[in-house]
Amino acid sequence: MSSSSTATATPTAERSDDSGTVLGGPSLPQERRLVTAIPGPISQELMARKQSAVASGVGTTMPVFAAGAGGGVLVDVDGNSLIDLGSGIAVTGVGNSNPRVVEAVTRQLQEFTHTCFTITPYDSYVEVAEALNRLTPGDHAKRTALFNSGAEAVENAVKIARSHTKKQAVVAFDHAYHGRTNLTMALTAKSMPYKSGFGPFASEVYRAPLSYPFRDGGLTGPEAAQRAITQIEKQIGADNLAAIIIEPIQGEGGFIVPADGFLPTLLDWARANDVVFIADEVQTGFARTGAMFASEHFGIVPDLIITAKGIAGGLPLSAVTGRAEIMDAPHAGGLGGTYGGNPLACVAALAAIEAYEEDDLAAAARTIEQHIVDRFTAAQASDPRIGDIRGRGAMMAVEFVDPATGEPDAALTAKVAKASHLAGVIVLTCGTYGNVVRFLPPLTIPVELLEEGIDVVLEALAAS
Repeated sequence: MSSSSTATATPTAERSDDSGTVLGGPSLPQERRLVTAIPGPISQELMARKQSAVASGVGTTMPVFAAGAGGGVLVDVDGNSLIDLGSGIAVTGVGNSNPRVVEAVTRQLQEFTHTCFTITPYDSYVEVAEALNRLTPGDHAKRTALFNSGAEAVENAVKIARSHTKKQAVVAFDHAYHGRTNLTMALTAKSMPYKSGFGPFASEVYRAPLSYPFRDGGLTGPEAAQRAITQIEKQIGADNLAAIIIEPIQGEGGFIVPADGFLPTLLDWARANDVVFIADEVQTGFARTGAMFASEHFGIVPDLIITAKGIAGGLPLSAVTGRAEIMDAPHAGGLGGTYGGNPLACVAALAAIEAYEEDDLAAAARTIEQHIVDRFTAAQASDPRIGDIRGRGAMMAVEFVDPATGEPDAALTAKVAKASHLAGVIVLTCGTYGNVVRFLPPLTIPVELLEEGIDVVLEALAAS
């Protein structure tokens, strides 16, 4: 079985130096190439070992094992080169093994790997905090604390909000995803596979309706916000509410972009009622949506912003950044953790931030958006199963529906994803109803490779 198409030209985001080396990752041929069926024999052998050694609760989207990645491709252990439209779930925005990141981490490895910042601090942690204070929306005084994962940062943001307000309740929204720890499972909306069988969950967590334009029947953003506010006031009470936490553009819930006016109206209400407004930008942050942070699209300045995923080029790091008076509320020693702000992850973050800014990866994300929107809008004209095309930048999604009823079509979505995988394209699904294919390519992907990946997905849809 073979399929091959080589991309030669590169977008602005994937500039090359004079030697022709791709700046978005190792110098791998930017091509889709299948030399075996998917999965190949070596991947099958490794999957058998995985099943014997790894807990069965740790699933995989594709049954292939990675051997290398860079630019817009992932090469598996059988030599297949797959088009990467997933970026490890929006993590490798600067490209896998970005040379800036590799160089910074290699240098740090030779100096020291760990001291624990809360024991003997180091300057790279401070530099990351300074960079996040500079980059996040708003010109007010800010502080940052670093952690390991998105879920850990979410938990700490809630701790900080409770400490500041001296209140306990927290509101999350329909379709939300905030993590897999106990508190973040409570904040997350979808039961399977994230919550089922793992309760009881943390208390004082409540849920409000989101703005979901495709399914809201024409409700405006301010109207949807007032619907949520009315429910919050009646069922919780502002005097009891420490924080509202929301993804400016939802991730796992289906890449739902709220209607204009929804987020500003919620923010205004929160400010008027001493409620901390927390933006979970774990998936949307760092140029992913065509702006450094998705909050910028809606003209909002959150009190706290949570970041992770794309922050450090693939190394585990997360952060909470926010208003100084809120961030400084917890007592000394109340925030921290053994590995939080590990020096390897910190220098990786500084290198990744340099790549986002100097290579103008936000512009690359906007170019990716245009290609996806154009191709699927054209396809939608003749295929009513494409119910909605939405997102921002390199965080785009297509929602599939039954054309007769408009109801979610999870079975079709699964078929399209599986056929794409077998043809050598990594795509991910999401959504409360399991009927959304999401596109999260590295911001360094060559345009020709992106177009070929879209071709494969559209061919899979046509054949389903």
